Amino acid sequence: MAEREPVEGYLEGWYAEILTGVCETRRRLTPEERAALRTLGERAAEAGIGLRDLIRAHLSAAQRVRPGLPRAAADHLLSAVEQAVDAFAEGHERAQHLAMRQEEAARREFIDDLLYGRSDLGRLAERAERFGLLLSHAHAVAVAQGREPYSDGSAVTRTVEASLTARFGNRRILLTTKDGRLICVAPADEPDVLAHFAKQAHAATDGGQVAIGRAHPGAGGVVHSYEEALNALDLAARMNLDEPVLHAADLLVYPVLTRDRQAMADLVRTVLGPLQQARGGAKPLLDTLTAYFDTGCVTAQAARRLSLSVRAMTYRLDRIHRLTGADPGDPVQRYTLQTAVVGARLLDWPDQPL
Repeated sequence: MAEREPVEGYLEGWYAEILTGVCETRRRLTPEERAALRTLGERAAEAGIGLRDLIRAHLSAAQRVRPGLPRAAADHLLSAVEQAVDAFAEGHERAQHLAMRQEEAARREFIDDLLYGRSDLGRLAERAERFGLLLSHAHAVAVAQGREPYSDGSAVTRTVEASLTARFGNRRILLTTKDGRLICVAPADEPDVLAHFAKQAHAATDGGQVAIGRAHPGAGGVVHSYEEALNALDLAARMNLDEPVLHAADLLVYPVLTRDRQAMADLVRTVLGPLQQARGGAKPLLDTLTAYFDTGCVTAQAARRLSLSVRAMTYRLDRIHRLTGADPGDPVQRYTLQTAVVGARLLDWPDQPL
């Protein structure tokens, strides 16, 4: 009874009077009465009282009123209760929806601040605990993108979230979306979380690509890891990397190569520029080198990738040697050629002039 007293307190007194008056006159609730009940429903929701308990209180109050009503008036009691519960529930639901929108807005604001490094770090850490993160620990971020943009309420997001919850429960994981991508933030000491996220996101996005940033400590570490994952996805697009899961730690050489863009452009122009003299331009021979290096310099495998015969592949490699003066089969010269090929892919040469 002690638990039900606060619930019944919202209906005590005047609710019984409303029921009695409606039943005796067989009228409908007035707009003023409905508005008062909606307000009470809002207050009850704000107090955290569930609708189930409130409906039970409405029915209990109606049972107490019924014995004092004339027989004819009692027949109208059910209709009066129906009207009252409808108005009360409308107010309750309105307050619940408002609270949900406010919670969603607060969560979105926090995520934006977290991923862009905005807001005071101390305040950000306090807010993070509300959403299950301890920013004093190190975290890593995984980002998944597919053929279409995804939102927090999309079927793909719900599918991945359900899988993570079923597998890991509450392990201080944050799953969200940003700019149409799925994002998972997990503690650095839980690498299996991001591995599972990558697997599920790849499947749910129908073959989408996932990038995982390195683990970094503090609130700034989340931003750093997130940016690494985004850069990995951007690099994959520029380099035509089709691996389903990319690890930023495995791609650190590429930012080093592009740090001095002018030097890289000079290398590409000097080493690969002569390929433009070939019939058909540099692109076919550049594709030949790309396939050759991507297959570990195995001529037969590279030929299959390009749908060429081994003889044709060998001819192309000889042609590259004659034009550039660098032999793809020589370990020392191969390094220079391969670095130039990587630079050409990063700079989108020869489609883009250097």
